[in-house]
Amino acid sequence: MPYANDVDAIASILEQHPTWNAINPKHAARMRAQNKFRTGLDIARYTAKIMREDMANYDNDTSKYTQSLGCWHGFIGQQKMLSIKKHFGTTKRSYLYLSGWMVAALRSEFGPLPDQSMHEKTAVSGLIEELYTFLRQADAWELNHLFRALEEAENAGDNARAEELIKQIDSHETHIVPIIADIDAGFGNAEATYLLAKKMIEAGACCIQLENQVSDEKQCGHQDGKVTVPHADFLSKINAVRLAFLELGIDDGVIVARTDSLGAGLTQKIAVTNEPGDLGDQYNSFIDGEVIEKAEDINNGDVVIKQKGQLVRPKRLASGLFQFKPGSGEDRVVLDCITSLQNGADLLWIETEKPHVGQIAAMVNRIREVVPDAKLVYNNSPSFNWTLNFRQQVFDAWKEEGKDVSAYERADLMNAKYDDTDLGQLADQWTANFQRDGAREAGIFHHLITLPTYHTAALSTDNLAKGYFGDEGMLAYVAGVQRKEIRQGIATVKHQDMAGSNIGDDHKEFFAGDAALKAGGKDNTMNQF
Repeated sequence: MPYANDVDAIASILEQHPTWNAINPKHAARMRAQNKFRTGLDIARYTAKIMREDMANYDNDTSKYTQSLGCWHGFIGQQKMLSIKKHFGTTKRSYLYLSGWMVAALRSEFGPLPDQSMHEKTAVSGLIEELYTFLRQADAWELNHLFRALEEAENAGDNARAEELIKQIDSHETHIVPIIADIDAGFGNAEATYLLAKKMIEAGACCIQLENQVSDEKQCGHQDGKVTVPHADFLSKINAVRLAFLELGIDDGVIVARTDSLGAGLTQKIAVTNEPGDLGDQYNSFIDGEVIEKAEDINNGDVVIKQKGQLVRPKRLASGLFQFKPGSGEDRVVLDCITSLQNGADLLWIETEKPHVGQIAAMVNRIREVVPDAKLVYNNSPSFNWTLNFRQQVFDAWKEEGKDVSAYERADLMNAKYDDTDLGQLADQWTANFQRDGAREAGIFHHLITLPTYHTAALSTDNLAKGYFGDEGMLAYVAGVQRKEIRQGIATVKHQDMAGSNIGDDHKEFFAGDAALKAGGKDNTMNQF
């Protein structure tokens, strides 16, 4: 509702309650405007609509891909969205990513943990709620400045300025954006997945990412030892998440089905199969083993399956896990993806071992032969050595073209001596174009970096600590942080304001009028900025 209309509506309510005469309808309308979303479900409904529109727009124009950065704290997510809005004037096509890896490493009460689903389940939904609390506060903070300016204009009798500010208030773009939230492998059986999904949706998640690893054997997608589950097990969890969305009234909630099959060589289970060629039989066809010629060749404790009419003894590790056939990863990925999309998933995530558009496109093109509108969420992972990967890609391309590469040593291309070479500069250009190329050629709808703010926090802290505890002393903070904040217009330089001090002062005035004791008077050192 437009601000002026809300003022009138509240004034009408106050007229019916004479004892409420101390309430200024402008103050109540202002507080409503600064709190656009009442519940997490309101946020989930709003953001699901955004994602669905973005997906449709991408289908029509691949340059309309979306992006996000992984955030491990509400403040980090808030500052990211404030920066995007400051630099680009809008938050459109910009999301947040919630990484299970960072929850494990940074948010567990057990302390830092590896990405193996050992952290508390509710730490994930708790972070979603925290992120949206900080994004809602960003709305309140930004609008508070507009309302203060409006009050000044009205007190000065500047009607033109007041009208312009009311237009800005009515057209204010929220900082609330979709979060793609990582539920790992579901933290248990399908019922556990459903219960956690509900918590995440109630906190505001419109999009849940689910992976096809065994829940109690879960590994980071960029480490060894990954174990996948048969399709029936994975589909039951997709159904659990969908039913959680529908139960809570988020009818267009988004499910991202992640496959780790490209790097996973193991399975915990042999799939149930009822007839040749069914889904279980296709899964089992990838299991490595030796053909058994005679029944007496079956040993005590052997597991035997039928593959293409032959009896096969699967290769089984001491752990009881079964091995897949070498080189079968891509075929398993394609089957995983097609099956997921045909059974309720909306988007795909293929975890790869390197950032290579051609490799990704080869798999997506096979998937699109069956599901033409298949789209990816892709992890622009910090686990890749991006510099080395792209320099080696350029090196290999030049070598294939017959270009002289004798000035470069392929294994040593990370060396700084190559930074200003033709190869190094072209590799940087390919890196800069990776997201655009991937969106156009490989069906990547959403590009994300899972762990960027983990690394930026470490890097910036290292730089400050080196100077502050060294010869620079206080200059390390002043020149390296505060001066840059001021000159780049970063809101946190006025940290009292960013934390809500001015909002609190205004509320005190709303509550107590002239008797309010405010923090933002003439002695507030924030006035220096």
